[in-house]
Amino acid sequence: MTDDRQMADSRLDRTLDRANSDIVLIVDDVPDNLSVLHDTLDESGYTVLVATSGEAALQRARQALPDIVLLDAMMPGMDGFEVARQLKAMPETAHIPIIFMTGLTETEHLVAALQAGGVDYVTKPIKPKEVMARMGVHLQGARRARQEVRQAGQARNALDAFGYASMTVRTNVNGQGHGHGKLIWQTPLARDLLLRYYGTTAPQTPGPVLDWLRLHLADAERQIEPPRLTVEQGPRRLTFRLHQQTEDSDSGGDWLIVMREISDDAVLQAIALSFKLTAREAEVLYWVVKGKVNRDIGDILGSSPATVKKHLERIYAKLGVETRTAAAGRAMNRIRQLHPHFEC
Repeated sequence: MTDDRQMADSRLDRTLDRANSDIVLIVDDVPDNLSVLHDTLDESGYTVLVATSGEAALQRARQALPDIVLLDAMMPGMDGFEVARQLKAMPETAHIPIIFMTGLTETEHLVAALQAGGVDYVTKPIKPKEVMARMGVHLQGARRARQEVRQAGQARNALDAFGYASMTVRTNVNGQGHGHGKLIWQTPLARDLLLRYYGTTAPQTPGPVLDWLRLHLADAERQIEPPRLTVEQGPRRLTFRLHQQTEDSDSGGDWLIVMREISDDAVLQAIALSFKLTAREAEVLYWVVKGKVNRDIGDILGSSPATVKKHLERIYAKLGVETRTAAAGRAMNRIRQLHPHFEC
């Protein structure tokens, strides 16, 4: 099955009846290797789609919105890990469960697959019955998620359930007009996030968000995706993405913004477990990796620079290093293995 044939079938994808057939997207650069799996799924009543590259997989997923993705980890060009990360970064596909298919069995590779957004993995050579059993578990969760979305009634609000908040802001290119800069709609999660990070409530749009929107509005109108806005709060950070101009706007200036909060709590846990540190020692090392000096770390953690120094001495001993730079280097190497997209 070729990508050309997949594109020709795209019109059919929009009419697939999910009530009678779950849609499975198989992503592998050598799909003939999975022909038995394809045939087994097809005979079992699934609607099976195939993509032979990472780029085709992303396009196919956006078109068909499959119920589950079976994803080869190692492919030329864009590998499966990057495909998973991009699928999880898009609100419309973030909820789709991903099962990795991999010949790699080392723990770090399996952890990387899960960190990239996979819910499960199967090892090659593929055993169709095992794959179907794993799929059954995760498809049940996907069906429940779809049912919850339908019950919610409001498609945008449903994004909250997957950690994506959204809001609509009214603006104009020239900065004029009634309601300019007004936050006219938001999901419950967006309300909570804006209050926590900026201390603002509707109809007020936080100043930094409005400045960012004005700065990149011209690019957005030319359908050029602007850089994301990020604000940090301890080990958590909130990112803003300008999604699209709303179709129901009669003013021509209402823009949908999607937010997501990313937490480094998992990074802190990984640091503590990897080096057998206490929770407070892990926090100190985390901020050392972030480039903070003792005084700044003390301010963040509510302790004195002298206390931070004592924690560092114990950290050096446990890591077997003698300097701040060496400790940060060891920690950063480990974090990169488990959390490839961690930003220092």
